[in-house]
Amino acid sequence: MKPTGIRRSAAVLTALVCAGTVALSACTTEKTSGPGSSSDTSGPVKVGLVTKTETNPYFVKLRESAKAAAEAQGGQLIALAGKFDGDNEGQVTAIENLVQQGVKGILITPSNSAGVLGAIKQAQDKGIIVIALDTATDPADAVTATYATNNETAGKLIGQYVKARLGDTQPKLVMMDLDPSATVGVQRHNGFLEGMGLPLKTPAVIGSALTQGDQTKAQQAMENLLQRVGGQVNAVYNINEPAARGAYQALKEKGLNDKVLVGAIDGGCQGVQNVKDGLFVGTVMQFPKKMAEDGVKAVFDYAKTGKKPSGFIDTGATLITDKPVAGLASQDTAWGAKNCWG
Repeated sequence: MKPTGIRRSAAVLTALVCAGTVALSACTTEKTSGPGSSSDTSGPVKVGLVTKTETNPYFVKLRESAKAAAEAQGGQLIALAGKFDGDNEGQVTAIENLVQQGVKGILITPSNSAGVLGAIKQAQDKGIIVIALDTATDPADAVTATYATNNETAGKLIGQYVKARLGDTQPKLVMMDLDPSATVGVQRHNGFLEGMGLPLKTPAVIGSALTQGDQTKAQQAMENLLQRVGGQVNAVYNINEPAARGAYQALKEKGLNDKVLVGAIDGGCQGVQNVKDGLFVGTVMQFPKKMAEDGVKAVFDYAKTGKKPSGFIDTGATLITDKPVAGLASQDTAWGAKNCWG
């Protein structure tokens, strides 16, 4: 999802955020020894969580769910995050920080699917289990297991729905993407085009932009694209709901919101409301609470028995729309409101 080439500096540490029961010392990179070191096995099980950002509602839900799951088992969650989506350097520093604090396992949503591999390997060499949540590493077997949405399926679902809604109208698509460095962005993008029945390189895409999944960046990008493509666009793919809200706002300011199908992926409670209110024609719901709970359970199982999960564990994806189409399974916004980010 992210630009590369971020320069290392001491300021990276300010990009890390401690959540849950973490003490202020958790935000340092000072090496420790004795109790609390990576070799210490006394006291409650410590679980580390590294998300892409602190403020994205999706990752807030992931963090809250992981914290509750760890505390329910008498453990402790130490949550750190990059300053922005794409802060690979910040995530590397976070992993190093967690190793120093003696965590038994690390759950990570990698910003750059390959950029954290060295830090992951160093953690694993110290006996720490590392599990990916939401976004796979590249290669996927760089971590013990991945608990995530099948992102190609999520993209395909919204693509199939948009295609059905367009009917016989030829698609003129704008793609509000993440970044080619993140597997989640590539998989959703490719899945969407597959669902539309289009090849990866298709003239049906008349514009695209990298948004970092950020609402403000997406709105600015869409404003710029509309200066070029004008009223040609009839459908917009969005990597997530913040990007979709930004794209919608730009379309609305040009009076195009009622003429363009805006599709999203995430399934947050606000996103479900956006579908109900007509901002989006549909969204694909993910289940970050399940990802977090399953990931935390796997760390505790490892701490107790040494047993590790393996492979990709699909946590599900559900199309949410109030205008269903024949042949495509979906749930309405009433169901979505009850189940959002469960």
